[in-house]
Amino acid sequence: MTSEGGSTSLDVAVIGASQAGLAIGYHLVRRGARFVILDAASDVGQVWRSRWDSLTLFTPAQYSGLPGMALPSPKDTYPSKDDVASYLQSYVSSFELPVKLNAKVTSLTEGEGKYLVRTADEGFTADQVVVATGPFQVPFVPPITRELDDTVFQIHSADYRNPVQLPDGEVLVVGGGNSGFQIAEELAATRKVTLAVGQRVPSLPQRLLGKDLFWWLNGVGFMKVSTDSRLGRKLAKRDVLIGSSPRRLARSRVTLRNRLTNLVARRALFDDRSEQEVDAIIWATGYRSDFSWIEIPGIKTPDGTIVHRRGVTDATALFFIGLPWQHTRGSALIGFVKDDAAFIAGRIHSRLEHPAGRVGTDA
Repeated sequence: MTSEGGSTSLDVAVIGASQAGLAIGYHLVRRGARFVILDAASDVGQVWRSRWDSLTLFTPAQYSGLPGMALPSPKDTYPSKDDVASYLQSYVSSFELPVKLNAKVTSLTEGEGKYLVRTADEGFTADQVVVATGPFQVPFVPPITRELDDTVFQIHSADYRNPVQLPDGEVLVVGGGNSGFQIAEELAATRKVTLAVGQRVPSLPQRLLGKDLFWWLNGVGFMKVSTDSRLGRKLAKRDVLIGSSPRRLARSRVTLRNRLTNLVARRALFDDRSEQEVDAIIWATGYRSDFSWIEIPGIKTPDGTIVHRRGVTDATALFFIGLPWQHTRGSALIGFVKDDAAFIAGRIHSRLEHPAGRVGTDA
């Protein structure tokens, strides 16, 4: 690495030491690229360790490894979030990936034919950039809490760890995805729980006829269905529950309600005109992406959505990886992001071997 005008000069800057960023790093090391992986966290795997205590992957260990290194858990077991964090740390060490921690990127711009990447303390220039910040960026809470009594405990699933955090009494979990169902089921062992679901989504069992679900999905080719196809584009618009279901929640004595429409004092109001009093609320309402720090023209829609084709943008040598349904259902899953990583790495390598234009021109 050399210094140009106070900035470190690189072939590639990878922004985000998520599983997607590390998978790209694996390929860049093998190709001899000069690169760095920048991450805001203080430790590799911190995002995983910060999730709730009982979280496990819904992909079994044999379908949860990054390229070049299997996840060291027994076949057909479901690694914990701490198992995953430790695995990512081992992955960085094994392949000597140049991860720079406590390095939150504050801006990505272009100038003089290169990309300019800035953190609070440093600057980097790079011929190519991969954004691997993942789908879990800004916790989202619906704007319906203004009239909620201050005595009602609130927490987003990003900050939920275990039932001990919550006061006694009625708990309302808001959100019909996998997180909402799993947290509601966990809390039901010690509390009276209601789950508010905006839209019912299909559910699939974790195991079927003695095989894990992902054994079947791989076998029938589902994990290869891409957004290039009509079926893939249709599937990308729908979520699916894995291992959870309304029937299973009912057995745990969780009350299932319709969409939450408002909160007034200590009462929750639902769109079927029913209501109930609550003592605590867990917002399992997902996340929103925040790419406001990217100041490259022509890659975002007015609402901030990234415009790309399999992670390739119209900006020369600016790539994304780890986005939900970036190409397939597996694009944001730890054990399947390797396919997108190999594809993006191939594009990067091609430009390293045969530079074809300066930053800001068409690829």
